[in-house]
Amino acid sequence: MRILITGARGFIGSHIVKALLQPPGRHELHGLSRIPGPTKLGTLLTTHVGDVTDPPTLPAACSGIEVIIHCVQFPNHPIENPRKGWTYLRVDGEGTRNLVNAAKAAGVRRFIYLSGLGVGPDRAEPWFRAKWMAESAIRQSGMEYVIFRPSLVYGPEDRSANRFLQMIARLPVIPVIGNGRQRIQPVFVDELAELVAKAVDLPAATNQVFDVGGTETYTFDDFLRTLARSQDKRCRLIHIPKAIAKAAAFPLQWLPTPPLTPGAVDFLTMDAVADTRATQEVFGWTQRPLVENLPRHIQVKAPH
Repeated sequence: MRILITGARGFIGSHIVKALLQPPGRHELHGLSRIPGPTKLGTLLTTHVGDVTDPPTLPAACSGIEVIIHCVQFPNHPIENPRKGWTYLRVDGEGTRNLVNAAKAAGVRRFIYLSGLGVGPDRAEPWFRAKWMAESAIRQSGMEYVIFRPSLVYGPEDRSANRFLQMIARLPVIPVIGNGRQRIQPVFVDELAELVAKAVDLPAATNQVFDVGGTETYTFDDFLRTLARSQDKRCRLIHIPKAIAKAAAFPLQWLPTPPLTPGAVDFLTMDAVADTRATQEVFGWTQRPLVENLPRHIQVKAPH
Protein backbone atom coordinates (compact mmCIF):
# COMPACT_ATOMS: atom_id res chain seq x y z
CA MET A 1 0.00 0.00 0.00
CA ARG A 2 1.29 3.48 -0.90
CA ILE A 3 1.04 5.72 2.18
CA LEU A 4 1.88 9.41 2.56
CA ILE A 5 2.76 10.63 6.07
CA THR A 6 2.73 14.39 6.59
CA GLY A 7 4.93 15.55 9.45
CA ALA A 8 7.04 12.42 8.99
CA ARG A 9 10.09 14.19 10.46
CA GLY A 10 8.23 15.22 13.60
CA PHE A 11 7.93 13.55 16.98
CA ILE A 12 4.68 11.67 16.37
CA GLY A 13 5.09 11.28 12.62
CA SER A 14 8.52 9.64 12.87
CA HIS A 15 7.16 7.03 15.29
CA ILE A 16 4.23 6.34 12.97
CA VAL A 17 6.71 5.72 10.15
CA LYS A 18 8.59 3.22 12.32
CA ALA A 19 5.35 1.42 13.18
CA LEU A 20 4.42 1.18 9.50
CA LEU A 21 7.81 -0.37 8.71
CA GLN A 22 6.86 -3.48 10.72
CA PRO A 23 7.01 -5.92 9.07
CA PRO A 24 9.54 -4.49 6.59
CA GLY A 25 8.28 -4.10 3.04
CA ARG A 26 4.60 -4.25 3.87
CA HIS A 27 3.95 -0.69 2.66
CA GLU A 28 5.56 1.83 0.32
CA LEU A 29 6.04 4.90 2.49
CA HIS A 30 6.21 8.53 1.39
CA GLY A 31 6.74 11.59 3.55
CA LEU A 32 5.75 15.23 3.06
CA SER A 33 8.20 17.74 4.53
CA ARG A 34 8.90 21.45 4.25
CA ILE A 35 12.60 20.59 4.59
CA PRO A 36 14.39 19.07 1.59
CA GLY A 37 16.89 16.25 1.98
CA PRO A 38 16.87 12.71 3.40
CA THR A 39 15.31 11.83 6.73
CA LYS A 40 16.90 9.68 9.42
CA LEU A 41 15.13 6.72 7.83
CA GLY A 42 17.05 7.25 4.57
CA THR A 43 15.87 5.10 1.66
CA LEU A 44 13.03 3.55 3.70
CA LEU A 45 10.96 6.70 3.12
CA THR A 46 10.51 8.66 -0.12
CA THR A 47 10.41 12.33 0.85
CA HIS A 48 8.42 14.95 -1.07
CA VAL A 49 9.07 18.63 -0.42
CA GLY A 50 5.79 20.41 0.25
CA ASP A 51 3.85 22.54 2.69
CA VAL A 52 0.17 22.16 3.57
CA THR A 53 -0.12 25.97 3.58
CA ASP A 54 1.09 26.08 -0.05
CA PRO A 55 -1.50 24.20 -2.16
CA PRO A 56 0.55 23.98 -5.41
CA THR A 57 3.16 21.84 -3.60
CA LEU A 58 0.68 19.11 -2.66
CA PRO A 59 -0.62 17.38 -5.85
CA ALA A 60 2.71 15.76 -6.73
CA ALA A 61 3.05 14.29 -3.22
CA CYS A 62 -0.52 12.91 -3.32
CA SER A 63 -0.22 11.33 -6.78
CA GLY A 64 -0.65 7.56 -6.64
CA ILE A 65 -1.17 7.57 -2.86
CA GLU A 66 -3.83 5.29 -1.34
CA VAL A 67 -3.74 6.44 2.31
CA ILE A 68 -2.71 9.74 3.86
CA ILE A 69 -1.73 10.00 7.53
CA HIS A 70 -1.84 13.67 8.49
CA CYS A 71 0.05 14.72 11.63
CA VAL A 72 1.63 18.04 10.69
CA GLN A 73 2.10 20.61 13.45
CA PHE A 74 3.68 24.03 13.30
CA PRO A 75 7.13 24.57 14.88
CA ASN A 76 7.19 25.45 18.58
CA HIS A 77 3.62 24.27 19.05
CA PRO A 78 1.50 25.36 21.00
CA ILE A 79 3.06 28.84 20.77
CA GLU A 80 1.58 30.48 17.68
CA ASN A 81 3.72 32.84 15.62
CA PRO A 82 1.53 34.75 13.13
CA ARG A 83 4.55 36.55 11.65
CA LYS A 84 5.79 33.23 10.31
CA GLY A 85 2.35 31.86 9.52
CA TRP A 86 2.56 29.34 12.37
CA THR A 87 -1.01 29.43 13.63
CA TYR A 88 -3.68 26.82 14.25
CA LEU A 89 -6.00 28.38 11.69
CA ARG A 90 -3.41 28.46 8.92
CA VAL A 91 -1.72 25.08 9.55
CA ASP A 92 -4.36 22.87 11.20
CA GLY A 93 -7.46 24.41 9.65
CA GLU A 94 -6.65 25.80 6.22
CA GLY A 95 -3.64 23.50 5.76
CA THR A 96 -5.71 20.35 6.31
CA ARG A 97 -8.38 21.64 3.96
CA ASN A 98 -5.70 22.19 1.30
CA LEU A 99 -4.40 18.67 1.76
CA VAL A 100 -7.91 17.19 1.64
CA ASN A 101 -8.58 18.95 -1.67
CA ALA A 102 -5.32 17.63 -3.15
CA ALA A 103 -6.04 14.13 -1.83
CA LYS A 104 -9.54 14.06 -3.35
CA ALA A 105 -8.20 15.20 -6.71
CA ALA A 106 -5.54 12.47 -6.61
CA GLY A 107 -8.03 9.71 -5.77
CA VAL A 108 -6.74 8.99 -2.26
CA ARG A 109 -8.96 6.35 -0.66
CA ARG A 110 -8.41 6.85 3.10
CA PHE A 111 -7.44 9.88 5.23
CA ILE A 112 -6.18 9.45 8.81
CA TYR A 113 -5.93 12.59 10.94
CA LEU A 114 -4.27 13.28 14.29
CA SER A 115 -6.62 15.79 15.92
CA GLY A 116 -6.93 16.56 19.65
CA LEU A 117 -9.10 15.84 22.66
CA GLY A 118 -12.04 18.15 23.20
CA VAL A 119 -12.58 19.14 19.57
CA GLY A 120 -16.17 20.13 18.83
CA PRO A 121 -18.27 22.73 17.00
CA ASP A 122 -19.01 24.80 20.11
CA ARG A 123 -15.46 25.35 21.37
CA ALA A 124 -14.13 28.91 21.00
CA GLU A 125 -10.41 28.26 21.52
CA PRO A 126 -8.39 28.70 18.30
CA TRP A 127 -6.89 25.18 18.39
CA PHE A 128 -10.35 23.62 18.76
CA ARG A 129 -11.86 25.80 16.03
CA ALA A 130 -9.03 25.00 13.64
CA LYS A 131 -9.11 21.26 14.30
CA TRP A 132 -12.91 21.21 13.95
CA MET A 133 -12.47 22.93 10.57
CA ALA A 134 -9.98 20.21 9.66
CA GLU A 135 -12.20 17.36 10.87
CA SER A 136 -15.21 18.81 9.02
CA ALA A 137 -13.28 19.03 5.76
CA ILE A 138 -12.20 15.40 6.15
CA ARG A 139 -15.70 14.14 6.97
CA GLN A 140 -17.25 15.99 4.03
CA SER A 141 -14.58 14.88 1.54
CA GLY A 142 -16.16 11.58 0.54
CA MET A 143 -12.94 9.73 1.38
CA GLU A 144 -12.83 7.08 4.06
CA TYR A 145 -11.47 8.61 7.25
CA VAL A 146 -10.19 7.74 10.71
CA ILE A 147 -9.71 10.55 13.24
CA PHE A 148 -7.69 10.17 16.43
CA ARG A 149 -7.95 12.65 19.31
CA PRO A 150 -5.01 12.02 21.66
CA SER A 151 -4.29 13.40 25.11
CA LEU A 152 -0.73 14.48 25.98
CA VAL A 153 1.71 12.31 24.00
CA TYR A 154 5.07 11.48 25.57
CA GLY A 155 8.11 9.46 24.57
CA PRO A 156 11.71 9.76 23.39
CA GLU A 157 12.46 13.24 22.02
CA ASP A 158 9.08 14.72 22.99
CA ARG A 159 8.91 18.42 23.86
CA SER A 160 6.95 18.07 27.10
CA ALA A 161 8.03 15.24 29.39
CA ASN A 162 11.68 15.55 28.36
CA ARG A 163 11.73 19.30 28.93
CA PHE A 164 10.39 18.84 32.44
CA LEU A 165 12.82 15.99 33.10
CA GLN A 166 15.68 18.31 32.19
CA MET A 167 14.29 20.92 34.58
CA ILE A 168 13.88 18.34 37.35
CA ALA A 169 17.51 17.29 36.90
CA ARG A 170 18.81 20.85 37.08
CA LEU A 171 16.49 23.05 39.13
CA PRO A 172 15.58 22.97 42.83
CA VAL A 173 12.05 24.26 42.08
CA ILE A 174 9.90 23.60 39.01
CA PRO A 175 7.56 26.41 37.85
CA VAL A 176 4.07 25.27 36.87
CA ILE A 177 1.60 27.56 35.11
CA GLY A 178 -1.82 27.41 36.77
CA ASN A 179 -2.85 25.34 39.77
CA GLY A 180 -1.50 22.05 38.40
CA ARG A 181 -4.89 20.36 38.79
CA GLN A 182 -5.75 20.05 35.10
CA ARG A 183 -6.33 16.39 34.24
CA ILE A 184 -4.42 14.56 31.53
CA GLN A 185 -4.14 10.97 30.31
CA PRO A 186 -0.57 10.69 28.98
CA VAL A 187 -0.26 8.27 26.09
CA PHE A 188 3.04 6.73 24.98
CA VAL A 189 3.95 7.70 21.42
CA ASP A 190 4.71 4.13 20.27
CA GLU A 191 1.28 2.98 21.46
CA LEU A 192 -0.40 5.82 19.57
CA ALA A 193 1.68 4.98 16.49
CA GLU A 194 0.55 1.36 16.75
CA LEU A 195 -3.11 2.47 16.57
CA VAL A 196 -2.46 4.65 13.54
CA ALA A 197 -0.65 1.82 11.74
CA LYS A 198 -3.57 -0.53 12.39
CA ALA A 199 -6.07 2.07 11.15
CA VAL A 200 -4.54 2.02 7.67
CA ASP A 201 -6.49 -1.09 6.68
CA LEU A 202 -8.86 -1.89 9.56
CA PRO A 203 -12.46 -1.91 8.23
CA ALA A 204 -14.02 -1.46 11.68
CA ALA A 205 -12.20 1.87 12.11
CA THR A 206 -13.61 3.38 8.93
CA ASN A 207 -15.36 6.75 9.35
CA GLN A 208 -14.88 6.73 13.12
CA VAL A 209 -13.42 9.16 15.67
CA PHE A 210 -11.35 7.74 18.53
CA ASP A 211 -10.20 9.30 21.79
CA VAL A 212 -6.70 8.18 22.74
CA GLY A 213 -5.36 8.32 26.29
CA GLY A 214 -3.21 6.35 28.67
CA THR A 215 -4.30 3.86 31.29
CA GLU A 216 -4.46 6.43 34.12
CA THR A 217 -5.66 9.98 34.61
CA TYR A 218 -3.20 12.32 36.34
CA THR A 219 -3.32 15.88 37.51
CA PHE A 220 -0.46 17.77 35.92
CA ASP A 221 1.26 18.04 39.31
CA ASP A 222 1.07 14.28 39.79
CA PHE A 223 2.40 13.76 36.27
CA LEU A 224 5.47 15.86 37.10
CA ARG A 225 6.03 14.02 40.36
CA THR A 226 5.81 10.71 38.48
CA LEU A 227 8.41 11.95 35.99
CA ALA A 228 10.70 12.85 38.88
CA ARG A 229 10.30 9.46 40.59
CA SER A 230 11.17 7.72 37.30
CA GLN A 231 14.62 9.31 37.57
CA ASP A 232 14.91 8.80 41.34
CA LYS A 233 14.44 12.52 41.87
CA ARG A 234 12.20 14.68 44.00
CA CYS A 235 10.68 17.88 42.69
CA ARG A 236 9.27 20.92 44.41
CA LEU A 237 6.61 22.75 42.44
CA ILE A 238 5.79 26.45 42.49
CA HIS A 239 2.53 27.51 40.86
CA ILE A 240 2.24 30.66 38.77
CA PRO A 241 -1.39 31.86 38.57
CA LYS A 242 -2.80 31.80 35.04
CA ALA A 243 -3.67 35.50 35.14
CA ILE A 244 -0.09 36.43 35.99
CA ALA A 245 1.32 34.07 33.36
CA LYS A 246 -0.98 35.48 30.68
CA ALA A 247 -0.14 39.05 31.62
CA ALA A 248 3.57 38.26 31.44
CA ALA A 249 3.09 36.47 28.11
CA PHE A 250 1.10 39.29 26.50
CA PRO A 251 4.09 41.44 25.43
CA LEU A 252 6.13 38.36 24.56
CA GLN A 253 3.78 37.41 21.73
CA TRP A 254 5.13 40.32 19.65
CA LEU A 255 8.70 39.00 19.72
CA PRO A 256 10.09 37.41 16.50
CA THR A 257 10.13 34.03 18.27
CA PRO A 258 7.88 34.27 21.33
CA PRO A 259 8.69 31.92 24.23
CA LEU A 260 5.10 32.07 25.47
CA THR A 261 1.76 33.58 24.47
CA PRO A 262 -1.55 34.03 26.33
CA GLY A 263 -3.11 31.42 24.06
CA ALA A 264 -0.39 28.91 24.89
CA VAL A 265 -1.08 29.46 28.61
CA ASP A 266 -4.72 28.44 28.03
CA PHE A 267 -3.65 25.44 25.96
CA LEU A 268 -1.18 24.21 28.58
CA THR A 269 -3.69 24.41 31.44
CA MET A 270 -6.73 22.69 29.90
CA ASP A 271 -8.04 19.23 30.76
CA ALA A 272 -7.29 16.42 28.29
CA VAL A 273 -9.21 13.33 29.44
CA ALA A 274 -10.14 10.59 26.96
CA ASP A 275 -13.03 8.15 26.69
CA THR A 276 -11.13 5.20 25.23
CA ARG A 277 -13.91 2.59 25.24
CA ALA A 278 -14.41 2.67 21.45
CA THR A 279 -10.63 2.62 20.90
CA GLN A 280 -10.22 -0.45 23.09
CA GLU A 281 -13.15 -2.24 21.45
CA VAL A 282 -12.22 -1.61 17.80
CA PHE A 283 -8.43 -1.97 18.04
CA GLY A 284 -8.05 -4.44 20.92
CA TRP A 285 -5.54 -1.95 22.24
CA THR A 286 -3.05 -2.93 24.95
CA GLN A 287 -0.93 -0.41 26.84
CA ARG A 288 1.66 -0.18 29.57
CA PRO A 289 1.15 2.22 32.47
CA LEU A 290 3.12 5.46 32.52
CA VAL A 291 5.30 4.26 35.40
CA GLU A 292 6.44 1.29 33.29
CA ASN A 293 7.09 3.24 30.09
CA LEU A 294 9.07 6.10 31.60
CA PRO A 295 12.16 4.21 32.82
CA ARG A 296 12.18 1.98 29.73
CA HIS A 297 11.98 4.71 27.13
CA ILE A 298 12.99 8.10 28.58
CA GLN A 299 16.41 8.68 30.07
CA VAL A 300 17.32 12.27 30.83
CA LYS A 301 20.96 13.30 30.46
CA ALA A 302 22.79 14.16 33.66
CA PRO A 303 23.41 17.89 34.15
CA HIS A 304 26.88 19.17 33.26
